[in-house]
This record gives sequence, C-alpha cells and structure tokens, in this order.
Amino acid sequence: MEARDDTEHPGTLTLVSTPIGNLGDITHRALEILAAADLVLAEDTRHSRKLLNHYGVSGRLEAYHDHNKERVTPRIIERLKGGEHVAIVSDAGTPGISDPGFYLVRAAISEGITVTAAPGANAALMALVLSGLPTDRFVFEGFTPKKKGELARAIDALADERRTVIYYVAPHQLIKVLEAFNAGLPERELVLARELTKLHEEVARGTASKLINEFSARRIRGEMVLLVRGAGKK
Repeated sequence: MEARDDTEHPGTLTLVSTPIGNLGDITHRALEILAAADLVLAEDTRHSRKLLNHYGVSGRLEAYHDHNKERVTPRIIERLKGGEHVAIVSDAGTPGISDPGFYLVRAAISEGITVTAAPGANAALMALVLSGLPTDRFVFEGFTPKKKGELARAIDALADERRTVIYYVAPHQLIKVLEAFNAGLPERELVLARELTKLHEEVARGTASKLINEFSARRIRGEMVLLVRGAGKK
C-alpha cells in the first residue's frame, strides 16, 4: 500500500465554540475535535488550558491573537496545507466574532483549505433572546467605539435604525457608553446583559439614565452585551 501524501490532502481548520461562562456549555463534538486536533490555537493559552484540563483533554496549544496573527498565520497555513487539522478557540464563545479568528479563516479560504465549525455558545445571540427586544431583524456592531467622537456618531446613526442593535461593551467603558446614549438617544430602550450563564447572570432593561443610576456605583467586571431597541419598535 502506498503511503498517503498529505500535501495532496490538506487539513481542516475548525472553529470551535467554547463556554462564555459556564463550563458545562460545551458540546461533545467540540471536545472530540479539540482532543483530535494536531494543534489548538487560542487567544490566551492559560485560559484555554484550564478548559481543556477540566475535561481531561490534552493537546498542543499555541497562542493566536491580534498581536501575532500576521506573523504566525503563514506557518499555520503551511501546516494545514501539509495535512494537519487545526482547531481555533476564542477566550469565550464563538471564534471569529470580534476576535482574530476571522483573519485566519480568510487566509485559509484563500488557500483552498476547508473551514468548518463546531457551533455553540455565543454571547450576542444569548443576550438577544433574553432581551425581550424584537429578534426578527437585528444587527451586530461588535465593540462600541472607544473614542468619544466616534461613539457619538455611531449613536446618532441609530436614530432611524429599525433593527435591534447589539454591541459588546468592555466594563471600563460602560458608564461612558451609557452617558453617550443618554445624550444622543435618551428615550430609547436599552438592555444590558452581563455575567451570562454564570451564577450572577443579570439582564437590566431601561433608558440610559436608568441604567446609569443602576450601575454607576457598582464595580462592573467582565464583558457585557448592550442591546438597543430599533426606532419605532414596540
């Protein structure tokens, strides 16, 4: 029997969703893929190693993040072209959503490498279905702009947006973001979802001023999801 030439059988890049908080929110298929992968790419290897150790999954972990993606991607592509199977995870949720996984996916597609996914937890969609806001049409805008002017312009653009809008918000940015909404869209209903799937899961609803009063005196940790009701929606 002739030996297989792996260069003629490129490997597969698999995006593997991981829990956003509760370690139980991972699928059997995800664990099987992580265990079988020749390489697992992770934003923070220490964080992902805790997850793998929790389930007794061993495997080679390498860092893949915004600061090294351009440097290491060519090497990863060569390994995939050589027949290896690579899995990529984010620190939480589905890779490729507001993280560097998108960069690798684009590179793999351009080289004709098969890209697939093991679906699972996603904070944006969980927050949407918990929000009570319309779910028939929505748009995900990633993280809120950091600069004050850009944030104000983004909020102004929502004046006539009829879809539910979803943002990720870093904890240290929360009050600044809420104050910007209070200045630009003071009457618009907002929903803030935090600690999703965790013990202290919380979904707060109301105008920006109401949320400012509720959260300004609290120590806020973890990334949160902020949803904005569409214009004219009830």
